[in-house]
Amino acid sequence: MRRLMKAFAFLGVGKVGVIEKAIPVAGLNDAVIRTTASLICTSDVHTVAGTLPLPEGRVLGHESVGVVHAIGEGVTRFRVGDRVAVNAATPCGHCNPCQRGFAAQCGGMLGAYKFTAQKDGNLAEYFHVNDADYNLAAIPAAMTDEQALYATDVLSTGFVGAEYADIPIGGSVVIFAQGPVGLSATIGAKLRGAGLIIAVESKPDRAALARTYGADVVINPRTEDVVARVMELTGDGADAAIEALGSQETFSNCIKVIKPGGVVSNIGYHGDGYSTLEIPLAEFGLGMGDKTIRTALCQGGRERMDRLFRLIQTKRFDPTLMTTHRFSFDQVDQAFEMMRNKQDNIIKPLITF
Repeated sequence: MRRLMKAFAFLGVGKVGVIEKAIPVAGLNDAVIRTTASLICTSDVHTVAGTLPLPEGRVLGHESVGVVHAIGEGVTRFRVGDRVAVNAATPCGHCNPCQRGFAAQCGGMLGAYKFTAQKDGNLAEYFHVNDADYNLAAIPAAMTDEQALYATDVLSTGFVGAEYADIPIGGSVVIFAQGPVGLSATIGAKLRGAGLIIAVESKPDRAALARTYGADVVINPRTEDVVARVMELTGDGADAAIEALGSQETFSNCIKVIKPGGVVSNIGYHGDGYSTLEIPLAEFGLGMGDKTIRTALCQGGRERMDRLFRLIQTKRFDPTLMTTHRFSFDQVDQAFEMMRNKQDNIIKPLITF
């Protein structure tokens, strides 16, 4: 019986590579999945850059689908051979944060983000899933692996950005950055019934895709004053702003572009080179401006995954338009380097095993 697998791992700050590791074992209530396809996330790039402290040899990745290889005692919903997807966040479903409705913070701050942060990730030939009945979702027979992959992180994250923004039907929203998460937030804003979707993006290919996904206006921050342009378009500011980049400048601009009663929804991954976020006090009403800031991590669990699958099945949008490059697992180093350096207008690279 095969005991070793190949995995793409963190080998020190700025260093990555393919290594051999033992195939994981399914414990109580857990499952082991044989990977068939993965995506690489910009968060993996941030992690390798040193934003998240990791031991050398920790496997990267949190966007994978595959086939059930083994199940532990207590798993009742799945059998060996089932095609499944798992969200990037894998809550336990039992702890106090989970019970209170904040499953992304399972066991503590960002606690549901277990892949890579707390244990080996899933950019590997096999990967472990805790609390399998809660976290695994059966992939519909007519759905491709590539389609299902988008439910594992970017759609769920982008959509919670739109959900937490509390966009009123017919309301206005500004979405800062149109990477995969920002594009997903644009899709989510359209699904939520926004009447004016303003995307902020400088890259022409991403701007074009944002329009395909529902953006009414795209502002180029390199050539336009974003805040002034939003005020021109809305009159008194937007109902909501979504921060999908993770930068001080875009976070500050979110505060500036919303009207009193507006909401800033932050789903960007902050921390590259700074440890605090500053709030522009004048536009925040010196702390009394009736402006709300909400934050969220990718939302996981079987039921949410099933709902995301339903949207794809009913053709509300095509997430695979974000797939710009395709690689075999033998080329994963090349795919990661392209993501790290943003080469060839890459948005999302698909890895097949």
